[in-house]
Amino acid sequence: MWSRTVDFIKSLPLNARISIVVILIYSLAALWAEITAFGYKLRDETPAYNAVNVEQCYQPPLSRVAMPDGSTRIALMGTDNLGRDVFSRLLQGARLAFHVGIVTSLIAVPFGALLGLLAGYFGGRVDSICTWLAATVAAIPALLLILAVSLVVGKGLLGVYVGISVTTWVGIYRTVRAETLKHRGLGYVQAARTLGYGKVRIILRHILPNVLHVIIIAFSTRFPAAVGTEVFMGFLGIGVQNEPSWGVMINNARVRLWQGVWWEGTFVTLALFALVLSFNQLGDALRDRLDPSRAG
Repeated sequence: MWSRTVDFIKSLPLNARISIVVILIYSLAALWAEITAFGYKLRDETPAYNAVNVEQCYQPPLSRVAMPDGSTRIALMGTDNLGRDVFSRLLQGARLAFHVGIVTSLIAVPFGALLGLLAGYFGGRVDSICTWLAATVAAIPALLLILAVSLVVGKGLLGVYVGISVTTWVGIYRTVRAETLKHRGLGYVQAARTLGYGKVRIILRHILPNVLHVIIIAFSTRFPAAVGTEVFMGFLGIGVQNEPSWGVMINNARVRLWQGVWWEGTFVTLALFALVLSFNQLGDALRDRLDPSRAG
């Protein structure tokens, strides 16, 4: 299994392999930030990345910053308006981005894929109900729907999870439904029906493996879209609270750009750009590699 995975990665173009390395680096950074945040929570301490040190505010990158206990350290990416280390907060922002990307994708992708399989295979009333539901959700502006869900569920990560998940399954549903409609009329499905296989077995054992590439590609594209939406929500102040979300950091940094404090907004924007670009590059490569219609 491992050797087949390595061979598959080697078969991808260079930009996709570089994207995988970048995503792995982000994953390790998010994991380290998760361990760090859990340690602070376990000790019931104020996290260092949230600790206010006004005397050290607006320090540029690579500055030596004095700590409250008398020690000093290097601020790789400088400090913000409250003297908080930008690099530490950037890592915590990556942690939150991965939380949102993984959780919302694990909700939206399976839900949309399941409805697409059911609608495409059964057709008739099931297809009409699922398509009506998808059309209804798609007709509502995504941001307004996210705002409404956040008001009902509440601000914070839970509102972000539910809001983004509710608005991002429609595209996956439509793609999987179209693929299922195509496969439903093919010979192998007709043969399975002739042999007396049940509908659930045909869907899960025969059709699903043949549309799995669509689901994998959908996950690789939904992840950066969810991250971008979370950043936008944080920028508007309706996302996660009291945590260094990338959107919150960009919103805080924008008002100080005219003062020459460029580092916080610049580093956060570059981090977001690199992550989204890497996932998009990888998603395009997976589509070219896994989609049979693009083979050859």
